[in-house]
Amino acid sequence: MSLRPLVLLSVLSLLVACGSDAPKPQPPTPGPGPAPQAAQKKAKESADLGPLPAYQRELSGTLQGVPAGAEVELALLVIDDKSRPQQLLASSSLIGTNQVLPFRLRFNPESFPVGARVELRGRATQSGQLILHLPSQTITQPTTQALGQLQFVKAP
Repeated sequence: MSLRPLVLLSVLSLLVACGSDAPKPQPPTPGPGPAPQAAQKKAKESADLGPLPAYQRELSGTLQGVPAGAEVELALLVIDDKSRPQQLLASSSLIGTNQVLPFRLRFNPESFPVGARVELRGRATQSGQLILHLPSQTITQPTTQALGQLQFVKAP
């Protein structure tokens, strides 16, 4: 085998490698600043619910201790005897503002199981890391209720 085709092949592959597009810069990873756009959009949709339909009930109140930009998730859950979630009845997403944060969580009273333990649970994350949680609030009846001020605490 002659050396000429090998050198020509090497030069061509070097030209192809040099002629390729430059690597695209990576977007910055989200820091402790504002929440991602998708989370903000979802939180805005959760907040703009309009009037309460006759077939639904609502839990409402305010959340305290949520830092600005933190993503808050609230869930109304059916809980078993070992404190494990078994069924999701309703959920909501909010974005923290470092102020008192009002919430409204709507659910269908017909899906509320009779005799089962139902709890409102919540968590707050920032940059994908759990930072706070809401102590469980037991919900005994499928009625519209104002829960008042609920305080988030540091996650263990």
